[in-house]
Amino acid sequence: MRSRLWSSGDRRQRRISRGQSLVEFAFVAPVLILFLLAVSDFGRVFFVSIALNNAARAGTQYGIQSPANAADVSGMEQAAQSDASSISGVAATASEYCECPDGSTPACDSSPSCSDLRVYVEVDTTGSFQTLLNYPGIPSSIALTGKSVMRVE
Repeated sequence: MRSRLWSSGDRRQRRISRGQSLVEFAFVAPVLILFLLAVSDFGRVFFVSIALNNAARAGTQYGIQSPANAADVSGMEQAAQSDASSISGVAATASEYCECPDGSTPACDSSPSCSDLRVYVEVDTTGSFQTLLNYPGIPSSIALTGKSVMRVE
């Protein structure tokens, strides 16, 4: 078996090649890191949006448990805010409204003018999303909303 002796020229060529790879990586690394941060922000904005919709759903689920809960607007808002406790600055607005099959909307606390009065609760949530970096052409703060409407049974 023949062994190959490394000449000083071969060793020098390997060092140059390693140095070239390091320089190429130094040029590519910042672009790659910026791309990963942008992908991370993209995923975070969807997480916050889904969390706001889930919080609105939690508020309406509290409201549809009984007619008394449907009238408890502050309880629905509290349930929504508790569900979104991992997100800062979440605001919830809850309401109850009634509707007849013909589309008219009488007051829920009065005697119904129709035989089949349907009671609905609605919870709207709002929050803001802050990006990790300031990207050119993209706002660094984005207002997001969530909404849920359910019928009280």
